[in-house]
Amino acid sequence: MSNNFFFKILHKDKKTKARVGKLTTAHGDINTPTFTPVGTQATVKTLSPFELKEIGAQLVFGNTYHLHLRPGEEVIDKLGGLAKFMSWNSPTITDSGGFQVFSLGQKTITLEDGEEVGLVGITGKGVQFRSHLDGSKHMFTPEKSIEIQHKLGADLILAFDQCPAYPSNEEDVRKAVERTHDWLLRCISYHKSNNKKGQAFLGIVQGGVYANLRKQSAEFVSRQDVDAIAIGGVAVGESKDLMRKALLDTMPYLPEEKFKHLLGIGEVDDIFDITSQGIDSFDCVIPTRFGRYGIVFASPPEGNRKNKFRLDLNKTFYKTDAGPVTKGCDCKVCVNYSRAYLHHLFKANEILAYRLASYHNVYFLTHLVKQIREAILEDKFEDLKSSWINSR
Repeated sequence: MSNNFFFKILHKDKKTKARVGKLTTAHGDINTPTFTPVGTQATVKTLSPFELKEIGAQLVFGNTYHLHLRPGEEVIDKLGGLAKFMSWNSPTITDSGGFQVFSLGQKTITLEDGEEVGLVGITGKGVQFRSHLDGSKHMFTPEKSIEIQHKLGADLILAFDQCPAYPSNEEDVRKAVERTHDWLLRCISYHKSNNKKGQAFLGIVQGGVYANLRKQSAEFVSRQDVDAIAIGGVAVGESKDLMRKALLDTMPYLPEEKFKHLLGIGEVDDIFDITSQGIDSFDCVIPTRFGRYGIVFASPPEGNRKNKFRLDLNKTFYKTDAGPVTKGCDCKVCVNYSRAYLHHLFKANEILAYRLASYHNVYFLTHLVKQIREAILEDKFEDLKSSWINSR
């Protein structure tokens, strides 16, 4: 559907489904696989776009729900689109707002007159919801979601879908899958008629943890006229084993040549697993969220499966530790600052603590995936994976 979007597989791993590719967009090329930092409100928390460039990030993820509420898609459109608005000027992707809207389903808000009301209601047309900011009423339909994303101007935009909460019974997930498929057709129709900026369109696979529904959804989305495919409904509370099984239940039914983005994954062991299954891009808030809590990623042997490749700099024994934030990392934080200094910053609740830890974490994941790309090209992916996952 988009003349500005091309994906080419450059090399396939000989032992797994991992592959290296190149994604071409209007705002530049992306080498895959790649980690996509989340810039929910047109900002990756605590980091500037210039730092993201310095880190080596290639793609930033914006949120339709939040940007619609504030500052509004009309403002961003008038100011040149999301990439220009945030001075990123590189490829961007936006989700549909569906996950955020449905995540409000069990929440209420108290209005100025004291009335307590629910935030979400599903209708035949779409989803009616109240803003979590001020209680104002809004309506997202498939058409409205795509219209907003057109105005936001991201290079890649996602279909409006329903992501069921976990746990949900099979019948509820089946209904969500059917609704997601109906909405996908409406999204495609609207996008085809109104895509004036050449944005690439991604259909979304759902199905929860149910293999039959995963297969059904993957096959349905694959038959549609979509530029690429996103995989949703994972990392919503299920175990890692169930997440990995859901992906295994999905990937065989997707066309190999299509670019594939996995929503919401960012742990080190998961990254090796999903790239081995052929995922080209993935996003997660974990690096900056952990960074704000004082948790930093570490590579082997310091980081391992036992400690989940993480160090908690809040712990007292780091108070006098003069060593780098993590050993073996060449980011500017690890080169220039000690664990003792970051420990002090976190104890003092200094904003710089969040910035430095977030910078390191985004750098860490970005460069881990760069290592994975290089290993795939050299047919050494399994060796790299083993050196990380089997480390002690």
